[in-house]
Order: sequence, then structure tokens, then C-alpha cells
Amino acid sequence: MRRAGLGEGPGNYVASGYSVYEEENEHLQEGLQAKVSALKSLTIDIGTEVKYQNNMLNDMDSDFDSTGGLLGATIGRVKKLSRGSQAKLLCYMLLFCCFVFFVLYWFIRLR
Repeated sequence: MRRAGLGEGPGNYVASGYSVYEEENEHLQEGLQAKVSALKSLTIDIGTEVKYQNNMLNDMDSDFDSTGGLLGATIGRVKKLSRGSQAKLLCYMLLFCCFVFFVLYWFIRLR
């Protein structure tokens, strides 16, 4: 097969430098293909991790909502106690809460 500007015969074809450029292009193409496949694998892993993190955030959001509801109900009960003449009971309850928090803090610090 004859190509324009390459001369005739296999000797002129190699001597023209065309095959050297072709080999270099194939080598660069293989390197580029390896990089593209690595990037594809990385983006798939990132997508998987993002989905996992979104699920975890949704679970945390629902947990915080339920905790907020429980805490709101507890605060409502404390307010109801404070309205009555049970100030002594409220004082004991607050002291107990402080004691529990102190024990938890002390326990965490010893770990």
C-alpha cells in the first residue's frame, strides 16, 4: 500500500520515522488509558463513599430529631415541676443531674 510522501517499499516506510511516531503514540495511548481507568475506578469509589456518608447523615439526623423530642419532653416536665411549690424537689433533681454529669465526666477522663 502506498502512502503519500512516504516513498515506496518497506525500507522507506521505516526510514521515514512514521513507525516511531506510531509506536510512541500507542505507548502514550496505553498510558492515558491506564490513567483514565484509574480515574474511573476512583470516581466510582468516591460515589460509593458519598452514598454511604449520606445514609449515615440521614440516620444521624433522625437520631438527633428523636433525641431532641425526648429532651424537649424532659424540659417540659422540669418546667411543670418548677411551676409548682416543689422547689426542694427541683433542687434535688438538679443536684442529681450535676452529680451524674460529674461522674460521667470523671469516667470519660479516666479512659
